[in-house]
Amino acid sequence: MSWLVTAIALTATTAAVSARGQYISGRVQEDQLKRQAEQEKLAAQSRELQRRQELNRALAANVVGLGQSGISGEGTPASIALSGAKQAAISEGAISLADRLREAQLRRAGGEAARTGALQAGSTLLQAGAQMAALGASPSSSGGST
Repeated sequence: MSWLVTAIALTATTAAVSARGQYISGRVQEDQLKRQAEQEKLAAQSRELQRRQELNRALAANVVGLGQSGISGEGTPASIALSGAKQAAISEGAISLADRLREAQLRRAGGEAARTGALQAGSTLLQAGAQMAALGASPSSSGGST
């Protein structure tokens, strides 16, 4: 009977350690993905700032170029510049949206990693419970026939 108690205790200990490891692994992965999402957010902000600075430089160069050539800032050149600025704004919006979607996806993946770790831990504990129940039932059923 002592082998049965030892086997059950060993199974329970192994299951608990394994379940805890799976749970912690899920949480660690969640934390890593959250950090990655924050880094992605900062990188996106940096890229947006850089794009805006380049756009401002290009617009300023256009204004200076028009002024030096003697073309007034009214009429067709202004319309072209306005159209270019609108197109740049649309492009900027699309890039910004893509960056936000990438960040949100990383956050969702982090939450999913945590849930997966918890589910794996629960599954391990349930399997261990079934194994312990089988160990507990096997000697009594075979004990009477021997």
